[in-house]
Amino acid sequence: MTSISPCLWFDDNLEEAMEFYTKIFPDSEITDVSRYGEAGPGEPGKVMAGEWVLDGQTFRGINGGPMYAGFTETISFSVSCTDQSEVDYYWDNLVAGGEESMCGWLKDRFGLSWQIVPTRLYELLSDPDPARSQAAMQAMLGQRKIVIAELEAAAAHA
Repeated sequence: MTSISPCLWFDDNLEEAMEFYTKIFPDSEITDVSRYGEAGPGEPGKVMAGEWVLDGQTFRGINGGPMYAGFTETISFSVSCTDQSEVDYYWDNLVAGGEESMCGWLKDRFGLSWQIVPTRLYELLSDPDPARSQAAMQAMLGQRKIVIAELEAAAAHA
């Protein structure tokens, strides 16, 4: 069976990243780590590549060096959250050592972008009343971490 998995390029901190991500997400584990041997090209014993699973999704990564290292917002991972406690959990854990952005976006300490989005946001933005959906959108545009109660209050006052 064919499957598609993201493969991420790290400079030299793949093992640290795999450990970081698998501690945050449920049903996660590091499934494979390949290390350089005496034949190289890297330092013997250093991590060359790895594979890990986050909540059922397989990821692959390589320590490719600084040549292409560095992520941009052109690639991000979206985490759909059922309630505010999930939003808070993923936001707080993933942003630790990283940086907040706007509208539910953040960069983790490895520079990878994440969107932490409550499913309630999608419901409010799809409201058949355009005034309610636009009020929720306007509220979201002013937030860093999405706060569901503020979105709902904005929609209710529309």
